[in-house]
Amino acid sequence: MVFLSDCRAATAGRLAVAGAAVYAAVQMPTEHPQPDIAQIMTTLTSHPLRRVLNDEAHARPPIAIPSPARLSTLTLLFDDDDSAQRAAFVDLFRRLGLPQPDPRSAHHTGIAGDLTVRWALHTEFVRYTFVLSGDCVDPFERTALDRLPKDWLASLPGELMVAIHAVLLPASQEAPASEISQRWFGGHDLIGAEIGDNNGVAYTDLRLHPDARLSEGFGRYVVIDRNMGPSQSGRMLQRLFEIETYRLLALLALPEAKRQAPELSRLGTQLRSVTQRMAEQSDTDALLLDELTDLAAQGEQLIAESQYRFAAARAYYKLVERRITELRESRLSGLQPFREFMERRLVPAMETCDTAAKRQERLMARLQRSTALLRTRVEVMHEAQNRALLASMNKRAALQLRLQETVEGLSVGVLTYYAIGLLSYLFKAGKALGAPINAELATGLSVPVVALAVWWGMRRLKRTVLH
Repeated sequence: MVFLSDCRAATAGRLAVAGAAVYAAVQMPTEHPQPDIAQIMTTLTSHPLRRVLNDEAHARPPIAIPSPARLSTLTLLFDDDDSAQRAAFVDLFRRLGLPQPDPRSAHHTGIAGDLTVRWALHTEFVRYTFVLSGDCVDPFERTALDRLPKDWLASLPGELMVAIHAVLLPASQEAPASEISQRWFGGHDLIGAEIGDNNGVAYTDLRLHPDARLSEGFGRYVVIDRNMGPSQSGRMLQRLFEIETYRLLALLALPEAKRQAPELSRLGTQLRSVTQRMAEQSDTDALLLDELTDLAAQGEQLIAESQYRFAAARAYYKLVERRITELRESRLSGLQPFREFMERRLVPAMETCDTAAKRQERLMARLQRSTALLRTRVEVMHEAQNRALLASMNKRAALQLRLQETVEGLSVGVLTYYAIGLLSYLFKAGKALGAPINAELATGLSVPVVALAVWWGMRRLKRTVLH
């Protein structure tokens, strides 16, 4: 027992010494102190778009709108240059006595007393939203636009596409749909639903109602705030405004699709005529190719005129569907909800645009196939012509070879004649010197020898040249 106690004491002592050493080591200053966090941050290089992309999550936030309130929204289309739009909203803020906004920003909100002004710049349109808090007996006659300078409103650049007045009412002013229709919508059939998980109700008839500020009138919305609160009310109203904006922007492609329908039919008929003449071979290939090229140019022109509009329409339609989903609507008895109305009215228009785009693609595909077929036929014809030309060249080469062989035979005769003539003079000279030579006999006997030598020499020279 004494031995065990001594061992425990020794072990405890060693652990105590080791713990003290570890504690001392931890407390001792290190040889390389940790750098300051600020120094580390200054050495990191941020991407030039880091803040822009991060702030995109907070772009165009909705306005918190407590009930009751009156709202007006204007959406204007503009060309590629947005400088006039930026100058207009900067001028409005100056006239209302608000702090000057950043002219480079894409959205801005300013508050002047009970008036809230919201400006948002998009790719091809700009939207103004004006919110006037407080109740009013006739909210569609005395609107938020009354608080704006009349000359500024009249000088807004761009083309007005959407103009809507809306009123946000508390739950205490909720009334049956028939009463709301008679009071503010001229007794027209309403489109409406409970929104925001039954925390609110929205009504509209999607018609243009008379207004002194605009000859074509304004659209109207009535929204009941049952239990939404300012933040949800602002989100729901913004979605309703965006649904109407994107709906009309999507429908911009419909007139273009209708305009191109007869043009596409005409091009299709002309293409059928060309392909029939190709099959019958009633016209020259050059003429047919010219007609196909002209048809292709016209088809490309139609695509260039409508490609952006059709693509934008499809994108806007998807946004409409998304915003309707975000409404989280529930059907009201006797009323057509927003999704049902859009599926009944907007979907056929989008299908018409899609049909026009597909007809363009099919037409261009047919043109490409017809052009490829005609080019193939032209190439085959050219190959046949080339074969005929090569055959003619071969025939000419054979004739030239035969002529050359004839010339070679004549050359042997000529060279033999001249060589025999020289030998004749040589034999005669030898006879004159007294040599026992019969010049005529020697000359005659040398003819075949010289001819054979010349012929062999010509063959040797020809073989040397060819090889």
